[in-house]
Amino acid sequence: MKVLNLFPLSIVQDKILINTEIKKQMLEEIQSMQLSSKNKDFKGPQDSWTGDTQGFEYLFKNQKFELLFKQIKTKLLSYLKHLGINENKIDLYMTRSWATISNDKERIKQHKHQQSHISFAYYLKKDVEDSNIVFFNEDFRNEIVPSLFTSPTLKKAGVIKEINLFNAPTVDIRIEEDDIVIFPSKSMHGTQVNKSNKQRISISGDVVCIAKDSELLENMMPPL
Repeated sequence: MKVLNLFPLSIVQDKILINTEIKKQMLEEIQSMQLSSKNKDFKGPQDSWTGDTQGFEYLFKNQKFELLFKQIKTKLLSYLKHLGINENKIDLYMTRSWATISNDKERIKQHKHQQSHISFAYYLKKDVEDSNIVFFNEDFRNEIVPSLFTSPTLKKAGVIKEINLFNAPTVDIRIEEDDIVIFPSKSMHGTQVNKSNKQRISISGDVVCIAKDSELLENMMPPL
């Protein structure tokens, strides 16, 4: 039997290695931001601290993160090449970037970044046991019967013998410190629940793709 797996979602996972002293400076800067939160009532008791909701959404403009974002730009270009996109034809415009801090069982609920095209998460501080990023299957292209892959009663009855990549409603990506994950912003994602974090700190960001030359192009945003 031959199986053809069509239309895969590509999630790029890579490493960014930075000098220990620079990492320490970035960690201290993020922890200082948390202490200076400007919208403390927004954060729920089980929610991670997210800098974009607290007045700190422009990390890429902060000189203490300059080296990191230079490397992130290189990884973003590699992501475009993987997708077969000509990186010489488009500009990558970073719209915002922020830190997230998760302690104990705090988590990031499932969400999308509707206002951008590419998103990333870099893990500045992460223990092996800390929660990982999770991607949610919204299309269920192999679901031959409605709710076949999500119904708890069907699962309990053993209709689905095993969970695999062809029927899984969610997939957890095992992440280590210094990892970066790059994905389409429209992808539904969040973090694992009921996992105890030892102050997991990540840096996320959103990128918009803009045509360098819009002449004769029907799609894409023209040059700013």
